[in-house]
Amino acid sequence: MRFTPEEYAARLAATRAAMAAQGLDLLIVSDPSNMHWLTGYDGWSFYVHQCVVVPASEDPLWYGRLQDAAGARLTAWLPEDRIDSYPDCYVQSTERHPMDLLAARLADAGHGAARIGVEMDNYYFSAAAYAALVKGLPNARFADATGLVNWRRAVKSPAELERMRTAARIVEKVHARILDRVEPGMRKCDLVAEIYDATVRGLPEAGGDYPAIVPLLPSGPDASAPHLTWDDRPMKQGEATFFEVAGCFQRYHCPLSRTVFLGKPPQHLLDAEAAVLEGMEAGLEKARAGNACEDVAGAFFAALRRRGVEKDNRTGYSIGLSYPPDWGERTMSLRMGDRTELRPGMCFHFMTGLWMRDWGLEITESIVITEGAPEILATVPRRLAVKP
Repeated sequence: MRFTPEEYAARLAATRAAMAAQGLDLLIVSDPSNMHWLTGYDGWSFYVHQCVVVPASEDPLWYGRLQDAAGARLTAWLPEDRIDSYPDCYVQSTERHPMDLLAARLADAGHGAARIGVEMDNYYFSAAAYAALVKGLPNARFADATGLVNWRRAVKSPAELERMRTAARIVEKVHARILDRVEPGMRKCDLVAEIYDATVRGLPEAGGDYPAIVPLLPSGPDASAPHLTWDDRPMKQGEATFFEVAGCFQRYHCPLSRTVFLGKPPQHLLDAEAAVLEGMEAGLEKARAGNACEDVAGAFFAALRRRGVEKDNRTGYSIGLSYPPDWGERTMSLRMGDRTELRPGMCFHFMTGLWMRDWGLEITESIVITEGAPEILATVPRRLAVKP
């Protein structure tokens, strides 16, 4: 197990307390990040239906494809009798659904009239899955429990923070490789190969895991769009490229963005750099326990406005353990109106990116909230990198 039995027990207890507060007898967790956090299960099996069922008292139940049950035995702390599966005839079938079988088994186990929480707004829980559960458990009452487990994950344990720090050492290596190798004429896909090499090789003492998001590195006018990936065109002199990447260790992420300009940067980019760096310092000053998420955002946005810059999207989000397609935890955001209180051990990607009409700039930090100034996870020069 990657964590101690005591830590898994504490996670389960916190989840059950939240279930009780919501009046739930049973929780069906489909998000692979939440499945992993509760049980340790780790596998690339989230393209088929799977879940962890959390009852009020018994050990959780892992439920998934028959051939993936072996992965559950190898990675989860659960006893053998708490690993259940469906045969392959249920996989992508138009005649039956895996949740049909789960519903029947839950009914047989005495949960036919339970109040059941499901993650309604989750990438991995489909409308068909919900319909199958409702049909198979007509006497049960279903409630939306989206985010119930995610919020339990908000404050990281010391062991989790150590993994975040290891991920930070990896992303430092990645950005060093980028700056060393990038040059005009280099095909962008070849540069991405260097990024993946550094990401996966990681450190001598800690190999890298696959991040939940692929490298994002649009250049020039394409950098006005925050989520473009790469192609095989050459890097160009006179263009800025932002690199949004993450180090990942045992599924824990440290995202970090930096922008590289090949040649002499124009004044508007230098002005944007100055605005972002000033805003980041203002936001970091507010990023401490007892303040709210919007306090960080408000300080950052105010600094931008003083320099005549407007940013119309959030400026950060909670991070930690995750699987594709997102390394965010889908809970807190550094935005106006989010009054969530910052607590020691919370981790955020302070996403200060600017995406304008025909250019973009990203200089970000991943941070840990403390009683005082936040811990900056990665040590990479906070500036627009210029490479002649």
